[in-house]
Amino acid sequence: MKKKRLLLSMVFLLALSMILAACGSNDTSGESEGSGDKGGEKAAEETLKFMSVLTGGTGGTYYPLGGAFAKIIKDETGIDANAETTGASAENMTTLKNGEAEIAFSQTDIASYAIEGKLMFKDNKVDNVQAIATLYPETIQIVTTKKSGIKSVEDLKGKKVSVGAPGSGTVANAEQILEVHGMTFDDIKKQDLSFDESTQGIQDGTIDAAFVTAGAPTGAVESLSATEDVVIIPIEQDKIDALIKKYPYYVKDEVPANTYKLTEAVTTVAVQAMLVARSDLSEKVVYDVTKAIFENLDKVTHAKAKAIKVENALNGVGIEVHPGAQKYFDEKGIKPAQ
Repeated sequence: MKKKRLLLSMVFLLALSMILAACGSNDTSGESEGSGDKGGEKAAEETLKFMSVLTGGTGGTYYPLGGAFAKIIKDETGIDANAETTGASAENMTTLKNGEAEIAFSQTDIASYAIEGKLMFKDNKVDNVQAIATLYPETIQIVTTKKSGIKSVEDLKGKKVSVGAPGSGTVANAEQILEVHGMTFDDIKKQDLSFDESTQGIQDGTIDAAFVTAGAPTGAVESLSATEDVVIIPIEQDKIDALIKKYPYYVKDEVPANTYKLTEAVTTVAVQAMLVARSDLSEKVVYDVTKAIFENLDKVTHAKAKAIKVENALNGVGIEVHPGAQKYFDEKGIKPAQ
């Protein structure tokens, strides 16, 4: 009997040791960080379950578009996407840098400043964000009135000109446009006013002109056109070419005839609204998101959706495109406009 018990005990211990050995061979928790951990991270990326879409304020365009995009992403990819209100472009780039969201809206110029560590990002350079696609133009409108006598950018010399609120992207737009015309802020009597303050100043006669970067028609300028003969100062083609060559996030644009009661279209430039993503998102995730959005634009009811076209998605991007988005555009034969 004792021998039988001893034999059973030995068999039990042998079986137990084999089970423990098998468990140990599959346990990677004690390994140094290497290919096993990276594989786990990749798997998590490939099966992303939640995505934050950073937009802007509730009164702007980014938020309703972001809500529509989030629904499309959820319906088409299974990722539980949610649109979040934010302070828009600059804040969005910083939030992505901090890893607190996955994709976001931004102006193309603001995204470029962030990646290059310029202007408002001088001490806060962003190095983990890539482009998904450009969406629609945000037009740079140099606004004045017929009674001012201003007909060209050069005519702004010596005039009181608003260049936008301090720290805004409009300030940089104004500086760069003056630059290609051989001018600086020293050549004008610079005023730092919001759009509403700018158009009110033009109406009151306290300033002569203003730079406004926004989708046309812009409410503040429309209000001005109700009481004044609005003039949008054109930018000539050679200056547009020089601007785009030096600052590739610009694109040629126009303010259409009949906008602000204009009798004919006015040639100008625009930066663009764009979608960006954290660069550490997997190629598959960003490919699926890009495909979902561009193949379901008919489900977006916001008026700006009509301006979003896949053939324009790489125009004026200004920063590196995420490999997942690039894969989709390669499949569709989409290339940047020359």
